[in-house]
Amino acid sequence: MKRIALFHLETLAWIDRLGTFAAAAQRLNTTQPAISARVREIEEQLGLVLFQREGRRMVLTARGRRLIQQCEPLRHDLERALLEASDFAGASGTVRIGSGEIAAASCLPAWVQAIERDRPGVTMEIELDLTAPLMQQLLAGTRDIVFLAGPVASPGLRTAPIGSVGLVWVASPSVAQAGNDGRGTPIWSLPDHSPLHRVTLATLEAMGRGRPALHTCNNVRLLIDIVSRGRAAAVLPETMVRAQLDSGDLVEIHPRPRQLVHFEAAIRARERDPIILDLFERAQSLRIEDASAANRA
Repeated sequence: MKRIALFHLETLAWIDRLGTFAAAAQRLNTTQPAISARVREIEEQLGLVLFQREGRRMVLTARGRRLIQQCEPLRHDLERALLEASDFAGASGTVRIGSGEIAAASCLPAWVQAIERDRPGVTMEIELDLTAPLMQQLLAGTRDIVFLAGPVASPGLRTAPIGSVGLVWVASPSVAQAGNDGRGTPIWSLPDHSPLHRVTLATLEAMGRGRPALHTCNNVRLLIDIVSRGRAAAVLPETMVRAQLDSGDLVEIHPRPRQLVHFEAAIRARERDPIILDLFERAQSLRIEDASAANRA
């Protein structure tokens, strides 16, 4: 009979987090039969049934859940002690990172570069998305750390502020030259669950425009192209349109909104993986630049 090893407990934890043997196998860079064999080994060793199927998901039994609750803190503490003893020299694994476009363009490259330099054994998988999907992915365990627009309030998340970005009302020079204050111009924004969408509607109402229907696109860079090349207007992050404003491809057509978009790094509140915690600690030192704040001062 084989002894229970750390990789057995890690396997149980990832099945519990992701819900299937196949997902755990992908996360641990192994095969589904290997995952099944690990579960079978530990069940035979303990004389317990650890998982039961509920629909498509594998769910811990009551005794399996108790085992994970008691062993996970010990496993992560041991991993962290070993990594700290070697100054994280042996840190390895894949960390799945999610980010909004604004955070990705503003501060993520420097963070990634530092991790590549200091944690060469860590593989990063980065995907861009909007705030609502990022939160869902993090809570579901398919992302390990995310950078999103906040403030975020969820008992399942641990967050750290990383700065704010100012916004500007912009359009192409042809719209500004029309001299109609942008009235009648199509308005574009991110989808309705984004802070950008809410600010756009709020400022339109403050200007007496009511709540018009907005054209939406879930890609900020495409929004910038739509506005700069056509007869449209949008509220956009100043940091992402600074070059177009400097070149004259875009111009400001209204006073800048007073609202800022705040950004946060987030992990699961119960996260104990030492590598993810290490990357989160590094993320807390990030600061998104807000050059527009100086312009408002």
